[in-house]
Amino acid sequence: MIKPLGERIVIKVIEETEQTSGGIFIPDSAKEKPQRGGVVAVGLGKLNDKGEREPMDVKVGDTILYAKYAGTDVKIDGVEYKILSIKDALAVIE
Repeated sequence: MIKPLGERIVIKVIEETEQTSGGIFIPDSAKEKPQRGGVVAVGLGKLNDKGEREPMDVKVGDTILYAKYAGTDVKIDGVEYKILSIKDALAVIE
């Protein structure tokens, strides 16, 4: 598994199957990039000026929205993940 460093998180991108109201499936090449993912690993957090770790805003198991072109894509054991900085996480979906 991947262990992110500092203020980074690892997410598994949630792919959504898109279909029009008429039942036509939209191919991957015509779809917008997904911007939703499940958090699978969280770094320790940023060090502040006092040398203390600031708590992270997300935890493993959260589903988040993230910035459109954020992060680095990685593939491990055939599964695609994205490594993001916590500042690229926009919201937690509850």
